Amino acid sequence: MTAHGDCDPRFARVREVFEKHFAEGKELGAAFAVFLDGEPVVDLWDGVADRHTERPWERDTPVLAYSCTKALTATALLLQAERGLVDLTGPVAEVWPEFAVNGKDKITIEHLLTHQSGLPAMEEEVPVEEFEDMPTIAARIAGQSPIWEPGTAHGYHAITYGFLIGEVIRRVTGKSVGEVVAAEIAGPRKLELWLGAPDDVAARAARLSAGDRSGVSGGSGGGGSAGLRTVTEFPGQGPGDPLYEMSKAMGDPGSLMNRALGNPNPNKLKGGANHPVILRAGWPAMGMVATARGLAGFYRDLLAGDILKPETLEDATRRRVGGPDRVLFLDSAFGLGYMRPSLTFLTPGKGNERAFGHTGLGGSLGLGDPGHGLAMGYTMNKLARALTGSLRAYHLAEAVYDSLD
Repeated sequence: MTAHGDCDPRFARVREVFEKHFAEGKELGAAFAVFLDGEPVVDLWDGVADRHTERPWERDTPVLAYSCTKALTATALLLQAERGLVDLTGPVAEVWPEFAVNGKDKITIEHLLTHQSGLPAMEEEVPVEEFEDMPTIAARIAGQSPIWEPGTAHGYHAITYGFLIGEVIRRVTGKSVGEVVAAEIAGPRKLELWLGAPDDVAARAARLSAGDRSGVSGGSGGGGSAGLRTVTEFPGQGPGDPLYEMSKAMGDPGSLMNRALGNPNPNKLKGGANHPVILRAGWPAMGMVATARGLAGFYRDLLAGDILKPETLEDATRRRVGGPDRVLFLDSAFGLGYMRPSLTFLTPGKGNERAFGHTGLGGSLGLGDPGHGLAMGYTMNKLARALTGSLRAYHLAEAVYDSLD
């Protein structure tokens, strides 16, 4: 089969890998876009957007990109910091006074961005009626106590990240993250990405489909992971080994991992994350709907200094935390909201020095590399369920880096 779209001859290997994934049944529908020094060199798509209707994946087909959203939300906050509206090193309570209860008065905004606040999970189950009421959800978190001493450890705030940072943005701008994205990031640059999809965008969005259920989801979105495999089926050397502890947590519905990944739970709605309520709500940790070209274009514009000042981006991508993750157990690494190369953000060796970005549940990827002038976006609708997440994006990125030779 031959994928639709364009691919610079220098990047022929990328097309080969993309088409191979379809030939091997690893994809249902997918798209991959790459910019090199601001110029488009790869823009490929193929497959079906909906396996039930066999609606084809088109050039402008968007899809929910799960936690790729976090980098976008971080950027929206960094914009406000550039303008002097918020001090990232200052306490959250300076802009959100209700937050300063139950031992949270010293939590800084930087702690939120680096997953160090100790608030990775909601204590109370969020009802469906609140799914589009982000200030109310944020107020629930504001009443909680940290699970660990803020600033002493990091653990992936899979869903709470967005409600926390989103409320900070709302307090200093009077707008939701989605409104800031539309007015200040995506809209002016005509980027095909939305945080809170309009009806017409939601109508043509690809429908997510579960992949191989013999594995488990990576730590990049909502829905939880319990019950997919038993502990004995996972690799690991026993208690204390990260893979063993991760698999054990996945099998325990009450584990911190499952509580962090599964509340609020989109699966309370028919169709789960495909439901219009989820696409419309624009949860700031996992609600972005985007095309691969729009996601790659976001990183292209970041690298060009068109969204943030170059010095802001350089500081934001500086590694702040790294090592064993209190929620995911595997090593993770973060700058100010952006992932850095680690086991949870696998990057080809050539990108290890400067690459940054974010993965999304099931395998989606947004990546920028100022050292090589690369911006990439990968979106798909067949969600990977493997222990370490999908390697589809990694192999595509590897082919991109190899093509630079």
